[in-house]
Amino acid sequence: MKGIFPVDKLKEMRTPFYYYDVNILQQTLSVIRQEVAKYPGFVVHYAVKANANPKILSLISDEGLGADCVSGGEIRAAIRAGFPAQKIVFAGVGKSDWEINLALEYGIFCFNVESIPELKVINELAAAQNKVANVAFRINPDVGAHTHANITTGLAENKFGISMQDMDEVIDVSQAMKNVKFIGLHFHIGSQILDMNDFIALCNRINELQDKLEARRILVEHINVGGGLGIDYTHPNRQSIPNFREYFVTYARQLKLRSYQTLHFELGRSVVAQCGSLISRVLYVKQGTNKKFVILDAGMTDLIRPALYQAYHKIENITSDLPIETYDVVGPICESSDVFGKAIDLNKTYRGDLIALRSAGAYGEIMASGYNCRELPKGYLSDELI
Repeated sequence: MKGIFPVDKLKEMRTPFYYYDVNILQQTLSVIRQEVAKYPGFVVHYAVKANANPKILSLISDEGLGADCVSGGEIRAAIRAGFPAQKIVFAGVGKSDWEINLALEYGIFCFNVESIPELKVINELAAAQNKVANVAFRINPDVGAHTHANITTGLAENKFGISMQDMDEVIDVSQAMKNVKFIGLHFHIGSQILDMNDFIALCNRINELQDKLEARRILVEHINVGGGLGIDYTHPNRQSIPNFREYFVTYARQLKLRSYQTLHFELGRSVVAQCGSLISRVLYVKQGTNKKFVILDAGMTDLIRPALYQAYHKIENITSDLPIETYDVVGPICESSDVFGKAIDLNKTYRGDLIALRSAGAYGEIMASGYNCRELPKGYLSDELI
C-alpha cells in the first residue's frame, strides 16, 4: 500500500475508475456532526450535485444530513438513498414543471425560489395538487467571493437569485398567494471559498436585510446561507478534512440569528472531495521536443475540472518509488484541453503505472461524459475492496 491506497488490489481493476476512501468520508461527516451539535439552530444539507454516487449518498443520509437538490433526478436519487423528504430543499434557476410536481408529490421541505415567474408556477402547480409549498427566496447579495470566476454566484451580474431591491416585492407577491408559504431567505455566494472574510461579508449583508424586513414586521423563520467552503487541493493528506470549526463559528459569531430562526447550510465539495481519487493507468510515456508526456487512459471525460476551470488536482504515481522526473500529464481525448497538469513532478513513470488524481470526490464522477463514445467511469468504495 502506498499512502492511503491498496495498490495491489487497485492494480487488478480495470481503469479508469473512482476510488472513495470510506474512512475519510466518515471522519469528515463525524467532524461536521460534532461541530454542528455546538449550535442547536444549525442544519446541514448535503449538496447532491457534488457527488450522487448511490453508495456515497447512502452513507451521508445515514449520518442524518438533509439534501440540497437542483433537479428532479437529484430529488429521486436523494429519496432512494434514504434522505427524508422533509429534509430536502430544491434549488435551481430553471425548475421545470415535472420537477416541481415531483417535489410537491414527495412533500419536500422547501423550494428555493429565484424569480417571480417561478413563484407563480409553483403556486399554480401546488394549487392543482391542493397543496401549499414552502418557499424561500434566493436573494443575490451582490457579495463577491475569492474563487474562480466560473463558480462565483453571488454577484449582481450572475444569473442566480433575486436582486436585493426586488426582495420586498417578491415577498409581498408570495403573501398574496394561497398555495405558497414564505418561510425563508436563501443565499449562496460561490464555491471553493477559503477566505472566511467572504462569509463575514455575507453575514453582514444578511444582517442588513433582516433589519430591513423586521422594520416591516416581516419575520423570517429560516435562513439558508448555501455552502461554498473550500478544500486543500494541494495537500490532501495533510488536510484531508476542511476547517469546519472555523466555518461554523464564523456564522455563529457574525450572523445575528434570531432565537426563533434555523440556519441552514448546503455543503457539497467540503463533504466528499477529499475522499475521492480518480485512478488511471499510464498508456504511454512520450518524449516530446522539450518535455515528456505521461499519457493516461483517463481523460477530460472522466474528470473535466482541469479543462473546464483550469483546476488543480494533486497527481501521484502510486506504483513507483523511483526518483522524481517532470512530465506533462495528459489524457487520450481528441482535444488540446485534455490536460491534467503541466510540469508535474512524479516518481519516474512507466507504461502500466497507476496514477491517482487526488481530491476528486466532488464534481468528478458526477460530471463525467461519454464524449468520444467513452464508457463512464465506475466508482468503488474502499470497503468494497477489503
